[in-house]
Formats: sequence, structure tokens, C-alpha cells
Amino acid sequence: MNNEIQTDSTPEIRLSILGMSCAGCVGAVEGALKQVPGVESVNVNFANHTATVQGNVDPEQLKQAVQEAGYDAAVMEGLEDPAEEEQQEMARYQKLIKKAIVAAAFGFPLMIAGHLGWLPEIDSEAGQVFWPYVSLITLGILYYSGGHFFQGAIKSFKLGQANMDTLIALGTGAAWFYSTILIDFADKMPSLSPHAYFEASVIILAFINFGSALETRARGKTSAAIRELIGLQPRTARVIRDGQEMDVPIEDVGLGETIRVRPGEKIPVDGEVIEGHSTVDESMLTGESMPVEKTVGSEVVAGTMNIKGSFLFKATRIGRDTALAQIIESVRQAQSTKPALARLADKISAIFVPAVVAISVFTFFVWLIFGPEPSLGYAFVTSMTVLVIACPCALGLATPISVMVAVGRAAQMGILIRNGEALQVAGKISSIILDKTGTVTEGKPSVTAIEAFTGFKKDEVLRCAASLEAGSEHPLAAAILAAAKEKSLPLTKVSKFEAIAGHGICAESEEQPMCFGNEALMESRGIKLTTTQKKKLDGLSEQGQTAMLLAVDGKIAGIIAVSDPIKKDSSEAIKRLQGQGIRVLMVTGDNEVTAKAIAKQAGISEVRAQVLPEDKAKVVKELQGQGEIVGMVGDGINDAPALAQANVGFAIGTGTDVAIESADIVIMQGSLLKVLDAIALSKATVLNIKQNLFGAFIYNSIGIPVAAGVLYPVFGILLSPMIAGAAMAMSSVTVVTNANRLRWIKLSEDNDE
Repeated sequence: MNNEIQTDSTPEIRLSILGMSCAGCVGAVEGALKQVPGVESVNVNFANHTATVQGNVDPEQLKQAVQEAGYDAAVMEGLEDPAEEEQQEMARYQKLIKKAIVAAAFGFPLMIAGHLGWLPEIDSEAGQVFWPYVSLITLGILYYSGGHFFQGAIKSFKLGQANMDTLIALGTGAAWFYSTILIDFADKMPSLSPHAYFEASVIILAFINFGSALETRARGKTSAAIRELIGLQPRTARVIRDGQEMDVPIEDVGLGETIRVRPGEKIPVDGEVIEGHSTVDESMLTGESMPVEKTVGSEVVAGTMNIKGSFLFKATRIGRDTALAQIIESVRQAQSTKPALARLADKISAIFVPAVVAISVFTFFVWLIFGPEPSLGYAFVTSMTVLVIACPCALGLATPISVMVAVGRAAQMGILIRNGEALQVAGKISSIILDKTGTVTEGKPSVTAIEAFTGFKKDEVLRCAASLEAGSEHPLAAAILAAAKEKSLPLTKVSKFEAIAGHGICAESEEQPMCFGNEALMESRGIKLTTTQKKKLDGLSEQGQTAMLLAVDGKIAGIIAVSDPIKKDSSEAIKRLQGQGIRVLMVTGDNEVTAKAIAKQAGISEVRAQVLPEDKAKVVKELQGQGEIVGMVGDGINDAPALAQANVGFAIGTGTDVAIESADIVIMQGSLLKVLDAIALSKATVLNIKQNLFGAFIYNSIGIPVAAGVLYPVFGILLSPMIAGAAMAMSSVTVVTNANRLRWIKLSEDNDE
């Protein structure tokens, strides 16, 4: 199901598009870009005014194609300056506010004066002097406050299309034209005093520009998560070249360069520590509040904060390859992809505007033929009101604004949603498959039990075992040595070291023969276990732990059990998943005894053990064949086939795992509770989008007939074009406001605070 993610073989170019004023502009820009040779796919995002183009193509050709379509474009490269981006959004916001103020400053006084009877009649001697000046001033305001709408309408007309600009230009332009004609032909009007609609045309522009300004402001807020991430990367790095330390711009840092990081500084690029020791705050990337210790060989990630200690590291990933850059790109891709609900809205918008124009024309002729006198005036007002109230701003914003807010909220919580489709589907998951190691469990073996028998203490058993394992390469040796180090136990030197493959090790320590290994090793050395010792050994093995025996001087001294313990919140997360009616399975390549023991501790009843990585995808297919919507949670490497096959693939890991191509959603913390958060966010987002679409459809369904005058014959109610303009603007504001509620959705971390 996964949407394709950008690969190295298909270059991706991001453009900032200027001049788009409605969802209808999206089709014009997409059409223009798709005609450029070499373009493979185009995705235009109206919500943040960007276009993502994949293909081998010259960016200048793309810019030219957009300009020929009547818009403007600029190539977005690298990690944009968040301050600069914010300034551009603020400049656009302020410009729209000024346009709204200019229109309102003239329109509202004119409207109030008209209602109070302070203005001369249009066909009077004074009116023949006054109203031509009003017409000229209105024309100037149409040029300043509404020029961009008229330009957009002309562009769309040249492309054989119609959009929101078409409706606004037709409505306000017709109001001015009709009112201006009245000045000279007022005496030719039917009965009743003719009325000019200069104030209507400018007040409509005031409302629409104000609504667009609020949308711009909201769009800036939804991109706050990206700007925060961009702001994490320092602008310079202290590199060591020819034995000299120097500060260089971040873009000049090369692979393999040695970089020094001092206390309190942010790490500029990804790399590996080669000298020194420190602790690093990685909370902005992983969500973990505890600082992480860094020693020689440790990985460090761009954007994280060095707390104390100075160290040198070698740059291993720079520019767009850093974990931080990939996080930003993941968020952008998710905000740009269109869920099925968005594609539905796009299809409706494509036929909506032409249909509205047709309804407006039909309304005009119905009122002209059947309406009361002055029928021409009524015909004009109703047809203009239909055009104004039907502007599909809210329809175009309904989905992208919700997706942007949700993805930004998820990124703040350490959940990277890599495509919008996954955001929509995650809430429908009916079955979820969990890998064992690193997903349900910690993924790091540790000493979980120590048993000491007569004459020995637990610390002594651990010290002896660690002394023997100090020279071992066995994977469990590290867990035993770590446990001894944690207790600061002094290790003793060993001699006559002998490793017995598949059994354990024997050596002499403090002139005493010692053996450490499994029961088979003890039997081969003639060392007998008592009934109690045997019972303890079997009990630990049944719990899925690897139990090893320590013999000193031919007698069993103790047992040390090592296992990969389940994470502290795995049981809670699994219980909550099951409580939501989601079927939970654990699929692992581990042996059946261990798998069942871990599953029992975690509360999982369905277990598939000894499953090869390539066979995990078959388990996913099997469930999908039963009609299940399947989520797969794994480490994203061994589980890649299953992650790709699943309806939604969740990669569990640290920030450096965001490059996993097969996952739809990356959980940057190791907690399964974040999977629940992603599911909850998915459900909330889909509901939010449906609310937005429903509101937009209902608004137009009710608004257009009322604007056309269906209530007039019975109730005498006729909607003013000014009220229609205000209602249209407020519908967009309502959609944006509703979408921003997702910013405060309660997730597990909020509940823990």
C-alpha cells in the first residue's frame, strides 16, 4: 500500500509557487509542470504553496513552465532559513491585511451612508456628479485590493479553466460594471430607484482578503514543526584542518572531516565520536528526556545538544543525508501527499466552479424573466451573490490544512508520518503484527536473575562469571560484564582459559578451577546438579531466559540468567491495542520457548516463532487475505518486506532510523504507546477532514440556493452580496480553525506529564 518515497535514482525538486489563490490553481500548476519533458510526477500543495516534482529535469524549465501558466516559482534548496520563510509568510499576511483595510475603509462608510440616506440618488443632479467619482475610486480599489484575483481569472481563462479567482473577478467586476453603467442609464431602469453596488464589490474584497490573510497566518503555524526542526541545525561547524581549528559554514563541511563540539553547542552534522567523552541531549529527535552518554565509537546526530564535555567526531553524513534533514523531508512529504479524501475534493473542485458559473447565469435569466421590477437589478444582484458565496476556498483547504496540522503535531511527539495515506489508514487497522526483539523487548540482553547457592553470595557469583567472560566473544558476555560494572565489582585475572563451543568456558581464577556455561558443560565435567538447582534452572528457562551455571571447584555455585526484557510500557500498549478491538500477533525468528515466554509476559496470545524475515511478509498477506487492515511494527531492517507489505508499516527505533524506506510511519522513541498515538491521531485527523468537507459541502449546498433567491418568493429574503462575501471568507476561517484543534489532541505523553 505504501506510497513511493523519493529514491536516489529519481531527483526531487521543490518549488515555492507564488500567485495561487485557490484550490483551482492547483490543477493549472500541475498541468503546466507535467508538460515539461523529463517530469515523472508532480504534487502541488495548495496549503503551503509548494510543488514537488520528481524527474530528471532542469529546475529553470520548471520555473518557466509555471511562469507561462501565469504564476511565479522559486526553487527551494537545502534547509531553508526558517526566519526567512517566516518573514515571507508575515510579509504576505501584512500585504493581504493592507488590501483588506483599504477596501473596508472605503466600502463600509459608503454602505453606512447609503443605509442612512446620506447619499444622493444615482439619477439625481447631485448623483450625476457624486457617483462617477465613487466609480473611479472603486476601480482603483479593485486594482489594488483585487488585482490578484483578476490576474488569476485571466490566467485560468487562457488555460481554459475556472477557479475561485474566476468567481470573485466575475462577481466584483460585474458589480462595478453594472453600477457604472447605471450612472448614465439610470433613467432607462425599470420602476423603483436604481441602486449602485460599488460598496458591495469593495466590501466583498475586504472580507476575502481578510480571510486569505488568516489562512496565511494559519499556514505559517502548521509549518512551525518544520521550522523548529530546521532551526535545530547550527549555521557553522568547528572543523580541524591542517591541525588548525576553524569555524566554517555548515554547507562547507565535508565527509570524513574532524569536528570539535564544546559544551553547550549543537552538533552540526551526523558522525562518530573519535575522541573524548560527553553526554548529549537528544530529546528533540528521539523524545527521550534522559541525556545519552557518548564515548569513542558512539553515533552523534545533527541538531542534538552537547551538554558537558568536549569531543571530536568524524562527519559521516552531511547536508540532506543527515538524520535531521531526513526528518524534515519526511514531514514535508507527509504534508504534501494527498489522502483519498483530498483527491475526492480535488475532483469535485474541478467541476464545481464551472457548475457555479452555470448556476449564476441560470439565476440571472430566471430573475430577469420572472422576477419583480426592477428585474434586471434583481437578476444582477442574485447572480453576483451566487458567484461570491460559492468560492471553494473552504473545499480546497479542508484536507491539506488538517494533514499539515496533524503531521506537525506528530513530529513534535516523535512520530514521523511519511505519507498522508498512512495517516488516513492507520486509524482503520484491525490487526497489528509486532516483531519481538527491539519492538516488544528492549533489544539489549541484560542480566535478569542471579541465584547463589550454599557458601556463595550473588555478587560473588556475578564477579566470578564476569572474570571468566572478560575474554569471551560470546554475545551474552557483554550483558554479564555490564552488570558487574554497574555494581563496581573488581574482576580477577584468569589462566588456562578454554572455550568449549556450544557449551561455555572453563578456566582457573584465584587458583580455583571454574566453569561457566550450560547444563551440558557441567555434565561433561562430571558436575552434578541438586534437585533444587535443577528446578531453578528449568524455571528460568521456561520464562524464556538464557540460564547459565557457574561451577567453582567442582560444585555449582550459582545461576545467572540473561534475557532481553520486555519494555516497561509494552504490556500496557498491547493491552490498550486489544482494548480497541485490534488483534495483536507477535511474529519473530526466535525459538518457540523464548517467544512464548515473552508473549506471555507482554499479554500476547498469538505467537508465530522461528519465522524468517522473508516469511513475515507472508504472514501479513495471510491476514490481508482474511480481510484485515494490517499494521506491522518492526525495526525496519530485518522486517523490511513485512513493513512494505503491510497496510501501514511502523518502524521503531532512534532518530537515525528515519531513512528506512519501507516504513510509512517512524516511531522515533522505542515505545509501542507511540503506535497508539499514531492510530489515535489518524482517527482524529480523518474525522477532522470529514468535518471540514461536510462543512464546506453543506455551506455551498445551502448558501448557493439562498443566494439564488429561493427564499424570496415565500419569505421575501434576499442575500446581500456583502453578506455572501463575509460568509465565504468565514467558511475558510472555520475550516482552518477546526483543523488547528488537532494541535491540542491528547496523546500518551500528555497523559504522562
